[in-house]
Amino acid sequence: MKKRKITSAFLALGLSASLLFQVPVSAEEADQAAAGTVSTISTNSISGWPQASDISSEAAVVMENSTNTILYSKNADEVLFPGSTVKIMTCLLALENTQLTDQVTMTTTGVSGVTDGGASISSQVDEVFTVEQCLYAIMVASANDIALQIAEHVGGSVDGFVQQMNARAQELGCTNTVFTNPTGLPDDNQHTTAHDMALIMQAAIQNESFRTIATATSYTIPATNMAAARNLTSKFTMTDTGSTGFYEGCIGGKEGYTEASGSTLVCAAQRGGMTLISVVLKGASGQTAPDAASILNYGFDQFTTLSLGDSDFSIISGGDVVVPSGTTADSLATEDTQNGDEIDRTYLFNGTAVGSAVLEVAQSEDTASVQTGEQNMQAAKDYSENHTEVPYFVIAGVFLLLLILLIWRIVKVIKA
Repeated sequence: MKKRKITSAFLALGLSASLLFQVPVSAEEADQAAAGTVSTISTNSISGWPQASDISSEAAVVMENSTNTILYSKNADEVLFPGSTVKIMTCLLALENTQLTDQVTMTTTGVSGVTDGGASISSQVDEVFTVEQCLYAIMVASANDIALQIAEHVGGSVDGFVQQMNARAQELGCTNTVFTNPTGLPDDNQHTTAHDMALIMQAAIQNESFRTIATATSYTIPATNMAAARNLTSKFTMTDTGSTGFYEGCIGGKEGYTEASGSTLVCAAQRGGMTLISVVLKGASGQTAPDAASILNYGFDQFTTLSLGDSDFSIISGGDVVVPSGTTADSLATEDTQNGDEIDRTYLFNGTAVGSAVLEVAQSEDTASVQTGEQNMQAAKDYSENHTEVPYFVIAGVFLLLLILLIWRIVKVIKA
C-alpha cells in the first residue's frame, strides 16, 4: 500500500511538471506536425522576418539584385537539374564574347540539335545567321540547334564552350553548379541550385542586350541564304501581356521542362525601384510561373530598401540595405573589416546579411593633431637644414659697425 501511494505521488508530480512546462505550438506547426512535414523555407526561421507561404516547387529563391539579400529561400542549395534555364548562361557568354552583328554559319554540330529531341528552328548546314538572331532563337524559341552552334562559334567546340560556362559560373560565386552542355538537355552530371541560378541571372540582366532579348515574346528571323523568314513565339508567359501568367514588371526570364528536371524557371522583375530575381526548380508543369509570381509578390510586398549612405557621409560606395518593411537603421548591427585605407562593412538584421558598404577610415582628432604637429616639426627641420647661419653674422656685423659710427659721430659733435 505504501509503495502504491509513493508511485501515485511521483506520477502526479510528473503530470504536473509536464503541464507546467509545456511549450505552446502554433497552428502552422500543428498542421505541419499532423501532416508529418517540416517547413523547408529557411528564411522563415529568421527572427523578425516576414513569414512566407510555401510553394509546390522543390526549391526556390528570391534575391534582391543590388545587395544580394536573400528574401526567400526554400532548399536554395539543393542540387537539381537546371533544364532549359542553362540557356541563360549560354546567351550571357555569347554576349560577353561576340558582337551582335557577327555572322554564325551552321555546321553539323549545330544541325545535330534539330533531331536531338528538343526544340529547334530546323536550321541547315551552311545556313548563316547573325549572333543577334541566334540569341533570339535561343531565348524565344529555346532552339537547341542554335545553342549548340553558338557554343562552337564562341568556344571553338562545344566542349571548349562548356569549360567557359563552368569557369564563368565559378567567377560569379556559384558553388554547386556543373554544366555539361549549352542546351539543358538531361545529363546526370549537369546540375545547379536555385541560389546559383540567381547569381547567373543577376550577371545576365546587367547586360542591356540580354534584357532586350529576354523580354521578347516573339521575333522574326528574316529570310536567310537557305530558308524563308521564321516567325518565333515564346512560351514564357510572365512577359506576355496577353497571357494569364503575365507578371507586371517582369524584365525577362527562361522556363524549361524535361522529365529529369521537372519544370524550371528563372526570371527577374522590377517594381518601386527594387529589382528581384526569382528562381524555382523541380516544379510541376504549368506551376512554376505561379510559384515565381507568388514569391516575387512576397518580396515586393514585405521588404523595402534603406539608403544609409544618405546620412553617413563616410560611405564611399554601397550603403543600401533591403529589410522587412518598417525596419529602421537603428535596429541593424554591423560587422567591419579593415581593408587598407577602407573599411568593408556588412549590415545585419538579426544575424542575416542585408547589405554592405565601403567606408573611408576616419581619423580621430588626437591622431590628426599629432600628425599636424609632426608635419610642422618636419617643416621647421627642413627649413633649418636648408638655410645657413652666415647671413645672421653679416647682419649683426653691419649693425655693430653702424652703432660704432653713430657713437663716434656723437662724441665728435660733443667735442666740437
